[in-house]
Amino acid sequence: MTDTDAPPQAPIGGTTRLYVVIGDPVAQVQSPGLLNPLFAEQGIDAVLVPVEVHPDDLERVIHGLQRIGNLDGIFVTVPHKADAAQLADRHSRTVKIAGTANVMRRESDGSWLAENFDGSGFVAGLARAGHEIRGRRVALAGAGGAGSAIASALLTAGAERIAVTDPDQPKLDALVSRLAAYWPDRVHAVAELPLHDSDLAVNATPLGLRSSDPLPFPPEALAPGAVVVDIIMKPHETPLLRQAASLGHHVHHGIHMLNGQVESYCKFFGLRAPKTG
Repeated sequence: MTDTDAPPQAPIGGTTRLYVVIGDPVAQVQSPGLLNPLFAEQGIDAVLVPVEVHPDDLERVIHGLQRIGNLDGIFVTVPHKADAAQLADRHSRTVKIAGTANVMRRESDGSWLAENFDGSGFVAGLARAGHEIRGRRVALAGAGGAGSAIASALLTAGAERIAVTDPDQPKLDALVSRLAAYWPDRVHAVAELPLHDSDLAVNATPLGLRSSDPLPFPPEALAPGAVVVDIIMKPHETPLLRQAASLGHHVHHGIHMLNGQVESYCKFFGLRAPKTG
């Protein structure tokens, strides 16, 4: 669907159901551009809007949102995914393993269920692009909200080994401990990523959101033929991906992870999945 043939958004009125995506910052979020056209296409009186929330205000804001009678869903992005998971009443198995959530849904009894589709969306995006996961050795930068879910999903999909690094040592150790309970000897906390011995290198940090950011890892240290993935969606072409491509590596953009999640979001919220092809 193009901008010229997209259905017009229904006017917002007193019956409109609300969804929000919370983060700090939110300028980079892409979910409103995907979900709002779906609402319009399916004749659903709803709107998804971005809400910028400072970490110090997160608990008060989420508890306030959860008390809005016509708010049905909360999408969560950087840096709130771990803290937001603790503010739900119930948690999916994925959230319990990863320790993070990227979406919450109001249940019929008024309680809130936390789920995380980052990992499944990431894996789906890789599969659609033809990148094999089973048996691969992964170097992962970032043990935060998205990184935790991605690590869990990659292990579920059969990755041979994941080496994870993060400057927050307690966060890193907690993630490895949780994952090791399910996949012993396949996930390791490292001070420096073993890029020379990795098939897949993933940036799951915020580095790259700003043009002044350093690279999360040096792509020149990778072996030929490695796949370099950046989950940052805006800018589409991050400095990491540009440099990796210039070195001849295969690159995989952040938008693929979100596109891979859309069907799961639709099922979670009772929408029809968009047509593909």
